Amino acid sequence: MTDPIYLDHNATTPVAPEVLDAMLPWLRGEYGNPSSTHPYGQRAARAVATARGQVADLIGADARDIVFTGCATEANNLALLGVAHALGTGKRHLVVSAVEHPAVMAPALELHDQGWALTVLPVDTFGRISPDQLANALRPDTALVSVMHANNEVGTLQPIAEIAEITRPRGIMLHTDAAQSVGKLPVNVDALGVDLLTLAGHKFSAPKGVGALYIRTGTPIRSILHGADQEHGLRPGTENAALIVAMGAAAALAAAALPGLSDRLRSLRDRLHAQLEAGVPALRLNGDPERRLPNTLHVSFPGVSGRALLAAVSDTVAASVGSACHSEQDAVSGVLAAMGFGAARASGAVRLSVGRVTQPEDIDIAAAALVAAWRRLTGA
Repeated sequence: MTDPIYLDHNATTPVAPEVLDAMLPWLRGEYGNPSSTHPYGQRAARAVATARGQVADLIGADARDIVFTGCATEANNLALLGVAHALGTGKRHLVVSAVEHPAVMAPALELHDQGWALTVLPVDTFGRISPDQLANALRPDTALVSVMHANNEVGTLQPIAEIAEITRPRGIMLHTDAAQSVGKLPVNVDALGVDLLTLAGHKFSAPKGVGALYIRTGTPIRSILHGADQEHGLRPGTENAALIVAMGAAAALAAAALPGLSDRLRSLRDRLHAQLEAGVPALRLNGDPERRLPNTLHVSFPGVSGRALLAAVSDTVAASVGSACHSEQDAVSGVLAAMGFGAARASGAVRLSVGRVTQPEDIDIAAAALVAAWRRLTGA
């Protein structure tokens, strides 16, 4: 048997061969602790520094502003809780969007439990927040705004640069979870105007288990873990040189591929959409039709459960009904609910996300399988 065509790149991406090649020496002969002063440790320290520069280059940052973490979830927690800890009893109002990943929403709710005021901004039917609504939600005690760059389910891009124009003059810090956007489209921290930005290595061809947080110089933040002073004192624990080197190599690979990769992903995504629309009357696109990730197609199939549809094509297509981090239950996705979708449209939703290794023939096979399965299930 052959594996099904993989259209779940928003959940995770395959490790690129170049990334694996860069990583392997640090799993074999190179085992030094980057904090050690002998040659073994110093080689590891230089490798970590190189990777830090590669990640910084991908997002237009200074290498000194990159902190490596174990994942994007840890980076998001460090951003929200670390800023809160640094501010102490000062400003204690946080603003997030209604479509944030649990890795942002959970620490936001934790701060609320600790006495912070929390404002959750609604989104429109495309999944975007209104900068005007955000401006109206800000208060004298607003300390931090956290709005994701791109939604992990429907792919909608948020107006981060516009938000920064509102927050920066007021001295309010801005964090964006860019786990889904980095590596798929050009991302620049200065163009976005953010103070903190989260990255996930496994979303752009690095292995799972490594992430990073960009922290603009001067941003008040404290470690949320207790230990030694690795990663500028913000992330104690011996650095995982192998995974950090892998993330650096993946960042360099992504930087070299952009923006051509974005155009290729968009072409594949639109090819898939066109074939599904031709075969499935009343297919509905979810998310912003223009301002979205180039690789993400989130659609609702009429008259069928998205979960049932994917089960019917599981030998041919590997995809998901939403975030891999959410429940396996058939409840309406929190993102789709925030967008105002009813149960029928939400139930038929499927997320199809292409990636660097996806080929045009994969799209044709997957589309044909999905259309055929929809017809069988609905009797169309």
